[in-house]
Amino acid sequence: MTRNKMSNSLLGILVAGLLAGCASMDSAGPGATAQLQPTRGNSVTGNVSFTQRGDKVVVIASVSGLKPNQEHGFHVHEKGDCSSGDGMSAAGHFNPKGNPHGHHSTPVRHAGDMPNLKADAKGNAAITAELDVITVSEGPTSVIGRGLIVHANPDDYKSQPVGNAGARLACAVIQKS
Repeated sequence: MTRNKMSNSLLGILVAGLLAGCASMDSAGPGATAQLQPTRGNSVTGNVSFTQRGDKVVVIASVSGLKPNQEHGFHVHEKGDCSSGDGMSAAGHFNPKGNPHGHHSTPVRHAGDMPNLKADAKGNAAITAELDVITVSEGPTSVIGRGLIVHANPDDYKSQPVGNAGARLACAVIQKS
């Protein structure tokens, strides 16, 4: 085999290997979605997706109708029930391991603790977060059938049991996609 043919052959193998590696990195597991609807007297709406990627879940949210230039608490709640009109029927934060409330980056926290939404000057917020305490697959930490709440105030990540995030502006039920 000539040196040029050998180089082209090795290059082809390398490219194929890189493409296969990229494909496996992008492969997504089970997914879920939530359509945020405003609670009584509010106007917050949005779309949220949850995608299992290995042992983490990628959460992508787009929310509108928020108070401009303010942060808002954003949590998975225990019950997938938005029937009360004020979001209280969703119960407390999703917490299957009985941990204290905490920052979404700490290992010991509620499974439902997520990053605050940060509204822009027009009241719109978008986030992409990777979380490691929840799953989209069946099991005790699955978010399927749970509630999703946007709060009026930012989560302070320390006040127990819910971070002093205030009233519930929007509610959704997380559904398998």
